Amino acid sequence: MQQSTLKKLSEVLGISISTVSRALKNHPDISESTKKKVKELAEAMEYEPNTYAVQLRTRQSNVLGIMVPTIDNFFYDSFISAVEEEARLHGYSVMIMQSRDKVQLETSNLQVFRKNMIMGLFASVSIETDDMTPFRKMEEMKTPVVFFDRVPETGDYKKVCLSDEEAAQMAAEAIIAKKKKNVLALFGHPHLSISRKRCDSFKETFARKSPGTKLTVLYPESIKESKKTVLEIFNSGERPDAIFCMGDLILIGVMYAVHQLKLKVPEDTGIISISNGLMPTLYDPKVTYVETSGYKLGKLAFSQMLYCLRNEPAENEVMLESILVEGGSL
Repeated sequence: MQQSTLKKLSEVLGISISTVSRALKNHPDISESTKKKVKELAEAMEYEPNTYAVQLRTRQSNVLGIMVPTIDNFFYDSFISAVEEEARLHGYSVMIMQSRDKVQLETSNLQVFRKNMIMGLFASVSIETDDMTPFRKMEEMKTPVVFFDRVPETGDYKKVCLSDEEAAQMAAEAIIAKKKKNVLALFGHPHLSISRKRCDSFKETFARKSPGTKLTVLYPESIKESKKTVLEIFNSGERPDAIFCMGDLILIGVMYAVHQLKLKVPEDTGIISISNGLMPTLYDPKVTYVETSGYKLGKLAFSQMLYCLRNEPAENEVMLESILVEGGSL
C-alpha cells in the first residue's frame, strides 16, 4: 500500500493535521482517546513519518556510522556484526563506509556522515591519517566519535582498543615456552600505532626473557607480501623454527607459503598468530593464537557509544583483554 499522509489521516478522522501530528508524537495536550484513534488508523493505513523531514527538523537521525579500512576482513566484519546487533536492539540503524586506507576517501566519507546527520560514529583510522581535524568536526557538531582498533595515538578521544601489548607479549611467551631459537616475526604497516605497539612489546619480551633467541622482524602487511616473504626466507636457506603472524591476513599468506614449501607444522616450523579466531581453526593442525575478537570489541564499543549518546560519564580509553587459545601448530 502506498504510504499514507498526515492529510489523509486528518481527513478520515475529521481533525486538523496539527492534531494528528501531535497525537503521533504522544503530545500531552492531546487526549488519550484521540491518540488511540490516530495511532490505530495510522497503523491500518501503514503511515510512516518522513524520516528526512524529521532529520532536518531535529538535526539528528537514528543512524550510527561505522568507518573501517575495509569490510573484506573478518575482524571488521565481526565488529560490524556486533555493533549492528546492538544498534537494532536499541532502535538505531547503521551506515557503513570504508576508507580503503586512503585519507582522501576517509575525509570524503566523513562529509557523507555529516550530511546524513548521524548520531554517532565508530571509526578505525586509515594508514595515512595524521591530521585529526576532519574527525574533530564531527565532535564540534555534537556527534560523538568512538575510535576502535586503529586509534589516534594522541588527543583526548574516546578509544576502545585491543590489548595490543598484552597480546604480543602472550604470543612471545608462548614461543619462548616452546624453546624456539630462530623466530620470524611478521607485522603490519609500521606507520600504524597497532603495529608499533605489538612489535615493541614482542621484542621487549624476548629481550627480557630469551635474549639469545634470533629474532627477524619484517613488515609484509598483506597476504601476497606475507607469502612472498616466507618463501624468500626459506628458499634462502634460513630455517626459522617459529613464525609469528600479527594478524589474520598475514597468517593466510604464511600458510600459503608453508603449504607450497611442503613444510610440516610444527615439526619443521611452528606457527602462532594474533587472530580474530576463525582463520586458525581452518588449518590442520589448528593454529595456536592470541584472540583479539572483533565481535567482543564491537559490543564494548557500542556500550561506550551509549554512554556518549546519553551524556553519561565514560572512560576515554577502554581495553579488551586477550586470551591465548592453544592449537597444535607451535
